Amino acid sequence: MSDVSSTPLPAPPPPTTGAETVPASQPEGPAWSPGLAELGDAFVTHLPPHPLQDPHWVAISPQAVADLGLDPLWMQEEDALRLFSGNAVPHASQPWASVYSGHQFGVWAGQLGDGRALTLGAFRDASGSLQEIQLKGSGLTPYSRHGDGRAVLRSSIREFIGSEAMHALGIPTTRALCLTGSSEPVYRETVETAAVVTRFAPSFIRFGHFEHFAARRQWTPLRQLADHVIHTWYPECLQETQPYAAFLRQVSLRTAEMIAQWQAVGFAHGVMNTDNMSILGLTLDYGPFQFLDAYDPGHICNHSDHAGRYAFDRQPDVAQWNLYALAQALLPLIEDGEAAKAAAEAFAPHFHATWQSHMTRKLGLQDDARARALLQDLLTLMRMSRVDYTRFWRTLARWVQGTVPQEQLEDHFTCRAEFREWLQKYQAHLSGEQGVLPQVGAVMLQANPAVVPRNYLCQNTIEAAEQGNSRLVQDLLEACTSPFDSRWDDTPYAALPPAWAAGLTLSCSS
Repeated sequence: MSDVSSTPLPAPPPPTTGAETVPASQPEGPAWSPGLAELGDAFVTHLPPHPLQDPHWVAISPQAVADLGLDPLWMQEEDALRLFSGNAVPHASQPWASVYSGHQFGVWAGQLGDGRALTLGAFRDASGSLQEIQLKGSGLTPYSRHGDGRAVLRSSIREFIGSEAMHALGIPTTRALCLTGSSEPVYRETVETAAVVTRFAPSFIRFGHFEHFAARRQWTPLRQLADHVIHTWYPECLQETQPYAAFLRQVSLRTAEMIAQWQAVGFAHGVMNTDNMSILGLTLDYGPFQFLDAYDPGHICNHSDHAGRYAFDRQPDVAQWNLYALAQALLPLIEDGEAAKAAAEAFAPHFHATWQSHMTRKLGLQDDARARALLQDLLTLMRMSRVDYTRFWRTLARWVQGTVPQEQLEDHFTCRAEFREWLQKYQAHLSGEQGVLPQVGAVMLQANPAVVPRNYLCQNTIEAAEQGNSRLVQDLLEACTSPFDSRWDDTPYAALPPAWAAGLTLSCSS
């Protein structure tokens, strides 16, 4: 099979006028490597970022600074501000945007790509692992289509907080290092201001990267990409008789584990297009995401999702659909339809087993048939009463620990009699299985967070930042990156959302 020629990509747009992009002094030690760009021009376009007008710091993640092995003092300097605003590039770095395609809302969208993001390259973090460093909101690229290549402060705050919160919850995700802002106007539904969020991950390769080359019948770069990913992140697959099928199976398993954790913590992504699915099983692209307030399995957090394709309870099915799309893209390499199908379908049983394990752990029980029956009965009662998802699980853990009264737990339910009956069964099973309840409660507190970045908490933070007060961003970050800490239990961060929170809407521009 040979490559089929395709239309050349458009030339990179010229840099915007303003501050010249110049080399920045860089933190001590890192040697930049190209990451995906090492595969060549079929995969990326090299171009500089567009300078951000008069940038200022909005927030920095201390944990991300430490994990990347950066100097915290250097992060306060002007050179760091210029670098992470797109006004400078590191020595030996050749920033690039990558091309990919994908299905959006189940429909083939054709060529997409990094329309507002540039990857500076990769360097080794404090643990020795390579991390790609990417500026999101850094200006036009050849893949911007009809966009302006910028990100707004509102959506950048949500991604910054959301990704670091997910990491603190133990859920695989891309990370966020810092956030810079500007008075530069950006036009969305209204006039907003520009921002750049610096995010990092071992790789930002998506299902859509594979779909891109498969759709164009470009088998050589498809194989190059698969070999690169397998050799770098899935080397165990090289020992298998069908390494590409083994690779797909491992992606299916990682994706299952991620989605199971989403469902357990009440996280709704909102726009699970194939171009938003990480080949490494990372939570990727924080747009209209939401953590459930009232427990409603059919909740739709993205008001652009008119058909409810990405409703909370449909996320596992959508992940399976996306894996079938990836299997189709990899089929020219696997060359065995049944093997490809089996590899993709490894998702479902692993998802269900992993989800049940997480949920019974939230109950403080061993994962067995009796615990699963109790769980299903509880979820039914929670749905009937539209129980606040995060607060209920946290209160249950505190009740088991013995630090809140039963009445406070029952207050979550309108069907109090039915819940009280369930609670008696649960307590009998819990006592018979585990013995010392306070110790079980302490373990449950590490499975049920006190704080998640709810919509209204993010909204309050956004409104303050838009008025020039970015302190609330750092404060919310501190709470969300220590979500199991009991110091938050009786603070506003762990309170019920106000009535107006139910009226907040999110779209793909969020």
